[in-house]
Amino acid sequence: MHRMLPEGLSHPPVGQSRDLGDFTTTPRLLVLSAISICLGVVGGLLALALLRLISFFTNLFFFGRLSVQDASPVDADLGLLIIAIPALGALIIGFMARFGSERIRGHGIPEAIEAILLGGSKIQPRVAVLKPVSSAISIGSGGPFGAEGPIIMTAGAVGSLIAQFFHLTSAERKTLLVAGAAAGMSATFAAPIAALALAVELLLFELKPRSLVPVALASATAAFVRRPLLGDGPLFPTPMHSADIGLMVLLACVVAGIAAGALSSLLTSAVYLAEDTFARLPFHWMWWPAIGGVVVGIGGFIFPEALGVGYSVIEALLAGTATSTVIAGVLLVKSTIWTVSLGSGTSGGVLAPLLMMGGALGGLEAHAFPDMGPGFWPAIGMAAILGGTMRAPLTGIIFILELTHDVNLMLPLLIATAVAHGFTVLVMRRSILTEKISRRGYHITREYSIDPLEILFVREMMRLEIVVLKASMPINTLFDGLQLRSDRPGFGQGLYPVVGEDDSLVGVVTRRQLVELQQVEHPADRTLGDVCERDLVVAYPDEPVRYVLERMATTGLTRMPVVDPADRRRLVGLISISDVLRARQRSLDEERVRERVLSIRYPTIRNGTARIRP
Repeated sequence: MHRMLPEGLSHPPVGQSRDLGDFTTTPRLLVLSAISICLGVVGGLLALALLRLISFFTNLFFFGRLSVQDASPVDADLGLLIIAIPALGALIIGFMARFGSERIRGHGIPEAIEAILLGGSKIQPRVAVLKPVSSAISIGSGGPFGAEGPIIMTAGAVGSLIAQFFHLTSAERKTLLVAGAAAGMSATFAAPIAALALAVELLLFELKPRSLVPVALASATAAFVRRPLLGDGPLFPTPMHSADIGLMVLLACVVAGIAAGALSSLLTSAVYLAEDTFARLPFHWMWWPAIGGVVVGIGGFIFPEALGVGYSVIEALLAGTATSTVIAGVLLVKSTIWTVSLGSGTSGGVLAPLLMMGGALGGLEAHAFPDMGPGFWPAIGMAAILGGTMRAPLTGIIFILELTHDVNLMLPLLIATAVAHGFTVLVMRRSILTEKISRRGYHITREYSIDPLEILFVREMMRLEIVVLKASMPINTLFDGLQLRSDRPGFGQGLYPVVGEDDSLVGVVTRRQLVELQQVEHPADRTLGDVCERDLVVAYPDEPVRYVLERMATTGLTRMPVVDPADRRRLVGLISISDVLRARQRSLDEERVRERVLSIRYPTIRNGTARIRP
């Protein structure tokens, strides 16, 4: 037995570190991309089908006719009867959720997130059928929702179903689920880049070519398929605003961002206050949507423009033609019936209503802020409220740019959306999307960063001064001078490399095995080389610590010898799970430990003598 301090590590061994690439993508990307392109076509067709289905139920509920032509509840002249229609539609949805699938409740995106992170990206086939039908009934009967949440859930469910017919990993199924979801949103709003941004910020929980490329192809394909089916974009064309934006306008954008953040926080709190209120009712949740439907009907009687998707209101806001009555109706009536109805557990999306409320806030601000032309401040408000409520600032910015095609809005959008996002992050722990998941007993972090164990190498964390054992040592004399304490399993070195006469690595023996060997008699000619483990799992000095951690998780081993990549028999150190934890601690220190690296030194005069004072 002797101690060995390996030499020759002044420079990292050449080999493996040079083979490491920026990404871990494999040719499987081609298979996923091909399937995603097909999903793009499917997503475009599903978007058309859902929009037509919404029109069908709108015509049926409000006009008593069988048609798929575009229709709006605003044009219906039903008097007090308009109160009963949303309640009837919500009652149907309650029965569908109770006897069909509870997964159709809500606005779709939290359910998609939960399926991705907690359900292995598997969605039941009946959800793919019931979700669009229930959403079409909800919106068609006057529900104050948008089509994007349902189409994300529906197209994502179809992507998941298709993926389940192939021999794929859970991560690959997630890619196809999100590809379907992005395709549906892209086709619905003619916004392929915003759909990709939403996928990255809300659904993928990663930024890898393995997922980014297929999702981008699906979104682009759906946008192309949309043209002959639903027409070209933009969905809400606006006149180009001036690119000459002064300091006062930018300061007003900061105020607009704060206002949007405050409204976002208020809306999120109101939704879950309504949900908590419904939860205290003394009867089954199946009846809650009907109660919320009554509130929707009353709101529709007061302000008919609050019913349905409300694209015409969004268009009026961006065109600058919305009256003060419309602005007040959206902020007061639309927001109220939306929070109550969503809290009741009915089916529908949040994106279009948020656009309306953000646009109305901007329309209100236009009376006080610098005049930048019609629709300028409503557009700023729309992006900011998306960044604040959904915590998706990039999606909010790109979405408004694609809806309007007004590139001169980029700088104001960036400022207002970033401020709104920062406001809600500081004020609220969770967004309107993740709060629902939290209430189901799960926690999801929305912060993405590089794994700190990816940039720390084994050579930085491994132990160099280690105890090694000779393979030729007789077991009976092995324990002379070797202190082992069987009552303290964590005491001392846990893994002992076994080397030959030339110091080449032969095998390993654990401390527990040594304790067991010490307790029995052995033949005089039996050596340590006869009992050591020769089928080795090793680490290399020039590989990231994360690779070793993954190897530990796969094999169940928590200690490994570190060997030269050019010669697997040359022992250079030892690494254990405790060393990996030290690496993690180093990254935590970078987050928490504050220090002043530079300081200013200036002279002071004392008794006529100049001295340098820090």
